[in-house]
Amino acid sequence: MSTVKNINLKLGNFHLYKEHVEILDEGITLIWGPSGCGKSSFLKALMGYYECPEMSWEFKGKDLNLLPAGKRPIGILFQSYDLFPHMTAIENIEFALKAKGKKLADEKDYWNKIKELLQLESFLNTKATNLSGGESQRTALARALITKPEILLLDEPFSALDKSRRQKARQLLKNVVEDFKIPALIVSHDEDDQALAQKVIDFE
Repeated sequence: MSTVKNINLKLGNFHLYKEHVEILDEGITLIWGPSGCGKSSFLKALMGYYECPEMSWEFKGKDLNLLPAGKRPIGILFQSYDLFPHMTAIENIEFALKAKGKKLADEKDYWNKIKELLQLESFLNTKATNLSGGESQRTALARALITKPEILLLDEPFSALDKSRRQKARQLLKNVVEDFKIPALIVSHDEDDQALAQKVIDFE
């Protein structure tokens, strides 16, 4: 269990305060609540996107809030996926590694496992602007995984998909969490996502 304490975040007229939030070390923890309740702001504080000096995040014996955003051992999947449109799928994935001074060739076995599980092969050389919603999501998830993070943070990961594809995407994420043995923290306003999680935290 990792523990987040003293989230005290002020953004204009919005104020988010959470004294104590516990995140599972295995499986999926879901932060649930309606739009505007602070779910994504909480996630961005964990990412280091928002400064929150009073906060602590005890994770595997370290306070991650003391680390710069780029040094936190996290993989991030944004709601919009944030792919570079002029790059192919594989170039978007490689970008995350290059930022850490590595290459796909350095992670050959791990990369092959990601390719197989996420079924990436057929569109790796496709420009991001030409990817379907499901392909964009899988590309963004591969980019989040390729740096071998110790926890995944996902902001409304299924909301950009049509209803018929959401269940398949949920199963895919469940497989990733189990196969890579990596915990995930999801924020969502969709009640259907609650069935995916081993723990649900209500931000309402």
